[in-house]
Amino acid sequence: MEKFDACKIVRKNCLSFEPYVAGKPIETLKRELGLKHIIKIASNENPLGPSKKAVKAMKDIAEKVYFYPDFNSTELKMAIAKKFKLDIKNILVGAGSDELIEIIGRLFFTKQDEIVISKHAFIRYQMAVRLMDAKSVIVPMKEGLYHDLKAMAKACTKDTKAVFIANPNNPTGTYNTTKEFEDFMKSLPTNRYGLKPVVILDEAYHEFASYKKDYPDTLKFLNKYPNMIILRTFSKIYALAGARVGYGFSSDSIVDYIERIRPPFNLNMFAQVGAAASLQDKAQVTKSLAHVRKEMKFICDGFKKLGIKYVDSVGNFILFSVAPFAGKDVFKKMLCEGVIIRAMDEYDLPEWLRVTIGTRKENELFLRKIKKVLGK
Repeated sequence: MEKFDACKIVRKNCLSFEPYVAGKPIETLKRELGLKHIIKIASNENPLGPSKKAVKAMKDIAEKVYFYPDFNSTELKMAIAKKFKLDIKNILVGAGSDELIEIIGRLFFTKQDEIVISKHAFIRYQMAVRLMDAKSVIVPMKEGLYHDLKAMAKACTKDTKAVFIANPNNPTGTYNTTKEFEDFMKSLPTNRYGLKPVVILDEAYHEFASYKKDYPDTLKFLNKYPNMIILRTFSKIYALAGARVGYGFSSDSIVDYIERIRPPFNLNMFAQVGAAASLQDKAQVTKSLAHVRKEMKFICDGFKKLGIKYVDSVGNFILFSVAPFAGKDVFKKMLCEGVIIRAMDEYDLPEWLRVTIGTRKENELFLRKIKKVLGK
C-alpha cells in the first residue's frame, strides 16, 4: 500500500488537537471490568428520563424515517418561540449545544482574534477556539470557583472577538447573579471592529438554577444587548441527551448568519418532534427539579458526614474534592466498584471529581462506595 502521511496536510493547529473524552458506555465497561452491575452518574443526565409525550412523538414518527427531516426544524423553532414569547427569527437550533458552539466558532473566530474564557469553564469553549486557530485568554476564577466577570471584562482588548460564560458553570455548579451580569455587559469595551465582543451565554443548566432569585433572566436583555447569544439544551432537564438537541436565542442578524453556515438537516426528525413534545410537559420538568433538589441535599448531607469538601451547586451535579488523593485514582477505584463518576484533570482540577445527581438508590450506592474507596 502506498504510504500517505496525513499530518503533512492537516492544519497545523489541529495536529496536537485532543478529542473530547466522553465516558464509556455502561455495557462496554461491564465487559471490560467483568461487572454485572454498573451505575453511570458522570454525564449530568436526568435519571428520571424524558417526557412520555416525547417518547410517544418519536415512536409515532418512526415509520416516516425514510423521509429527510425538516431542514429548518420549523415546528420545533415555532414551539420554542411560543414558549419563550419570541419571534422565530431569534431562535437557533443545533445537534446539541456542542454543535452550536462549534458553528459560532466557525462563524466568528479568526487567527487574529482573542476569546476570553474563565478558567475551569466547560472545555468545549477552548476546543472551538483552538479549532479556528484563535487565541484563548484564560481568566482565573474567584475564590469559591465562581466566574470573575469583572476580571473577564478587564481582560477584553481591541482584539477580543467574543467571551464565553457558562451560567451555571459546568463543572463547578456555581453561578453569577443578575447584577454581576449587568455590570459585566455594561463594562465591556469596544474592539477593533468598533463593537462590543460577542457574549456567548451557555445556560445548559438554566432550569436547575432558576429557583435562585438573583439568577439572571437573560431573555429580558436580548433586545438591549444584540451582541448576546444564549445557548440552552434539551439534554439535561428534558432528558433527551441521546437525541442531541441544543437551542438558543440571539439577535436576528446573528441568527441569520448562523443559519447560513449550519449543516442542513442537522436535527433528525426524532430529535425535532421529541424536543417539541417535551415543551408541552411541564410536569416532567417540575418532577425532575424537585428530585434534584431533594437528592442534592441527600448527597451533600452525606458529604458532610464523611468530611468531604464540595462546592455548592445549582446544577444537577456536584464537584467534590478527594485531596490528598488524585481524582483519577479515585475515579478508577470507583469504576472497579461499579460506579462511573467524572475525573476533572482536563479542567485543571486534579484532586476533584464530579458526580451527577442520580436516583436515591444510585446516590446511596455512590456514598457507600466513595466512603469505602476513601477509607472514611
